[in-house]
Amino acid sequence: MTYAQIAAPAAMPVTLAQAKAHLRVTSDTEDDTITALIAAATQYLERDTGQALIDQQWRAYFDRMPCDGVLELMRSPVRGIVAVTVYDANGNGTVLDGSDYYVNLVARPARVRLADSVPAVMRANGIEIDFNAGYGEAGTDVPDMLKRAILVLVAHWYDFRGVFDAADQPVSVPALYARLTRHFRFLSV
Repeated sequence: MTYAQIAAPAAMPVTLAQAKAHLRVTSDTEDDTITALIAAATQYLERDTGQALIDQQWRAYFDRMPCDGVLELMRSPVRGIVAVTVYDANGNGTVLDGSDYYVNLVARPARVRLADSVPAVMRANGIEIDFNAGYGEAGTDVPDMLKRAILVLVAHWYDFRGVFDAADQPVSVPALYARLTRHFRFLSV
């Protein structure tokens, strides 16, 4: 399965003011560096944990139906399904009606099961699921532990800013970050 972000979030989960307060920085001379570190830390956390912090839209591509017929969406939290498209062997796409699939948004990961009446898919990336994910539209909607993990990364990387550029991050990750994010990760068996 492959994922592509269709619509990026409109805001960051942590503001520049919050990061500066955490770092105890009072001047404006480092604002660009701190802003870049917030963006890098947010991107790192989302990729590392599979979380979508601020509302965003994703597309998941599947080659075929798994044996159990359940497609898992490895982004969390999924807030809703926008569209499910199935392609036949000739590349013709059909957008399924809501009655042609079942959704479990409570499960983690969220699950989509196509109805038995949906024809078998016979091509690579033959199933596309567009979905909305995120905790809400603003940083105030994001769990505090995840915002704290971002601030921990920003502070750690800020301390090493003279050695490594913000664009070169992540250079290292402090142990506290892992403890703050462990409950938000997808577990694999």
